[in-house]
Amino acid sequence: MATPRSKPLDLDALLDDAATRIVICCGSGGVGKTTTAAALGLRAAERGRKVCVLTIDPARRLAQSLDLTALDNTPRQVPGIGTDGGALFAMMLDMKRTFDEIVEQHAEPGRAQAILENPFYQSLSSSFAGTQEYMAMEKLGQLRSELAADGAAQPWDLIVVDTPPSRSALDFLDAPKRLGSFLDGRFIKILLAPAKVGGRAYVKVFSAGLGAVTGVLSKVMGAQVLTDLQHFVTALDTTFGGFRERADETYALLQAPGTAFLVVAAPEPDALREATYFVERLAQDGMPLAGLVLNRAHSSSAADLSADRSLGAAKQLTESGTYGLTARLLRVHAERMQQVARERHLVRGFTSAFPGVAMAVAEAQASDVHDLDGLRAVGASLAGTVR
Repeated sequence: MATPRSKPLDLDALLDDAATRIVICCGSGGVGKTTTAAALGLRAAERGRKVCVLTIDPARRLAQSLDLTALDNTPRQVPGIGTDGGALFAMMLDMKRTFDEIVEQHAEPGRAQAILENPFYQSLSSSFAGTQEYMAMEKLGQLRSELAADGAAQPWDLIVVDTPPSRSALDFLDAPKRLGSFLDGRFIKILLAPAKVGGRAYVKVFSAGLGAVTGVLSKVMGAQVLTDLQHFVTALDTTFGGFRERADETYALLQAPGTAFLVVAAPEPDALREATYFVERLAQDGMPLAGLVLNRAHSSSAADLSADRSLGAAKQLTESGTYGLTARLLRVHAERMQQVARERHLVRGFTSAFPGVAMAVAEAQASDVHDLDGLRAVGASLAGTVR
């Protein structure tokens, strides 16, 4: 498929470059983002890189495509993949398990247990808004720190991240700011104040400063819920700074050399509209955009036969009452050429708005991608768009 005014995106050069350490695939739902991430990870591994593919999308497609029975919070090696030292690992983010690991790692043993058993923590770690995005930041930071560790050879030197569908895929860019706002919020400071005083003064300050407030909150939230919240905040107090610091470090890592964002889209109005949002948002935050991956684009080997000519010929054959099968094939070809024209028009609108954004195109596959051979075909198609 032609991509007017767009410059080619050489994905093989990006994947082969040892300086490329993190590739983040983002885009709206249903555009083949998970497939793209897996295909790029597989291609990089088979070209000699040690790759870990991290999916934040809870769908099971990645495990199925990589011929694994399941994925969890621990990177699993895909058997039989990689030559010349290459290897492929894959994992799926477990939000709660990642949160538990952070608590276990950074809190004292007794305090860690108190946090893990706290009902408010159990709710927060499972369903609190923004927790998934923050845990994604944490997990990426963990994987990258293993990457950067000295000593023994590392299991991977490239991380490919498959983000959640829709605009929430970029919510992790706001995670440090939102976490800091929550932890520095007035309500949290009030809950922490009594514990910071300690001893007999704890009771005095608690009674004087919180008596009226907690009385009202107890009626609204329930006394036990408020107590659980106070205990949770007190137990986690010494760990808050670490959360904020690590989130800021990971955010800086996303902007650093060696990180590349790929916006994944399909040649459809909604998908390209979302791609526009992603490109603008990444530019606003100073994130390194490598380019756009256009998935499931259509083309025709008989492009010199236009839709109008094809329909005209089909009409003549139908009126003559001969070559009925040929007439039907001509109509199918006309529909394909019309679809190609629509897609080119949509892509032209995007490339006109962002002429500096490089593009790689994956041709539409004849069937759904559900195995390693299908992923190889997608990777080869993307690499083949370089002119």
